[in-house]
Amino acid sequence: MAQGLQLSQRLTQSLVLAPQLQQSLALLQAPTLELKALVEQELQQNPVLEEVPSQDAEQLERVNSEGETVAEPADPAEPPADVTFDPATEKTSAEPVDDFQAEFERLVQLDQEWRDHFAQTNIPMRLSPEDEEKRQFMFDSLVAGTSLQETLLEQVRESDLPEEDWPIAEMIIGNIDDYGYLKASIEELSTSTGLPAERISRVLKVIQSFDPPGVGARDLQECMLLQLERAGQKDTLEYRIVRDFMEALGKRRIPEIARGTGVEVDEVQDALENIARLEPRPGRAYLPDNDQYVLPEVFVQKQGDDFIVTTNNEHIPHLRISNTYKDLMAQGDNSPEVRNYIREKIRAGKFLIKSLHQRQQTILNIAKEIVKRQREFMEKGVSALKPLTMVQVAEVVGVHETTVSRAVSGKYMETPQGIFEMKYFFTAGIQTASGDGLSNTSVKDMIADIFKKEDPTKPLSDQEVVKILKERGIVIARRTVAKYRTELNILPSNLRKVY
Repeated sequence: MAQGLQLSQRLTQSLVLAPQLQQSLALLQAPTLELKALVEQELQQNPVLEEVPSQDAEQLERVNSEGETVAEPADPAEPPADVTFDPATEKTSAEPVDDFQAEFERLVQLDQEWRDHFAQTNIPMRLSPEDEEKRQFMFDSLVAGTSLQETLLEQVRESDLPEEDWPIAEMIIGNIDDYGYLKASIEELSTSTGLPAERISRVLKVIQSFDPPGVGARDLQECMLLQLERAGQKDTLEYRIVRDFMEALGKRRIPEIARGTGVEVDEVQDALENIARLEPRPGRAYLPDNDQYVLPEVFVQKQGDDFIVTTNNEHIPHLRISNTYKDLMAQGDNSPEVRNYIREKIRAGKFLIKSLHQRQQTILNIAKEIVKRQREFMEKGVSALKPLTMVQVAEVVGVHETTVSRAVSGKYMETPQGIFEMKYFFTAGIQTASGDGLSNTSVKDMIADIFKKEDPTKPLSDQEVVKILKERGIVIARRTVAKYRTELNILPSNLRKVY
């Protein structure tokens, strides 16, 4: 066959997301803080967009709440205006410059409707002066956390360690991970620096005397031994068990440890309880993941017998189209290139504002349906959580299941029972004897409570838990109980038994 280049045609079908649709999906999926960053980026790229000053937004809320005359709202079934203008600076022309001028007139007509909508959605979450003062005090009280390495370096400077050994201490601390363990051996540090291993070991001993207890250990055994030494328990049974029977300790071979130490089984059991109180990760308190602040997207408040659902609009930027560019479009002496550029930017800005409103409305509709179906949870807690799928919510809200998934991803809801991720409320269910559905989360919580109340000397087997649940009208398989027990970090019955 001869080789060469040739042209051919082929007809295929493919799904391509338009840039505006991609932007709308990104806004829907982004949590509040990420959304704010996306909007700020768009503000930098689109010159016709501007953010409404906070004082103007507050004034709109105050005017609306005081009951002054406002424009009649549009049909509730219709979405509010997707852009805002300032009527005080509105300029009209007797003769429209082109067809796009009609769009501006419609935008001005819908201006007050959008402002009223945003003011009304913010009213339920208005804080009293006392609540606002408490809230501000909470934010003012937040301080930046100190890392484990910074804490250790500070202790080096306050210790009796000679100043010429400070560089060695800094080098050792640099090789301590966030959990508090030294990740390099003395030999490796000696080879890489050319310093005597004895000198490095001497400095390491000093670091191991710092807080938190157990820091600078090279493995779990050394970590626990350091903590026991710090507590003055070097001559105890606990120290002997950790030092000589670490493998048997990890597998909880209590009879083997009792024979090796020459003590009774109950004494070994008491020693193991004390060992369990040691910290396996000394640097845990300094982990950056401990400083996680959740910003709820939805608030659920009980008023009388009803639950009121509102969205968190406080951190959503209030956008509008700049009147400067609107006036430029009203001028007839601009070149076609200028008019086309401004027109496209205004349309892009309108779509962004509309997408922001649609995002808030979609999340609100989904949250209302969740609260409606999980009303018992709002009143009683986890034990009353019902099975719920995204398909059920999507059918009521009128969107696709994937839209619900994007809308609840990474978002949190503040309820009377606490703050929960919105995905928490979507869980598969188990049919009870009465025909009602019970969520997997509720069953798991029930199993945890059963194990908590068991007799330590006669721990329950998975099959016995199955029988207990069956008596309560819940029929599940033994392997399901074993699965939930593993997820709850509960050991099998033979390893939970207290002799």
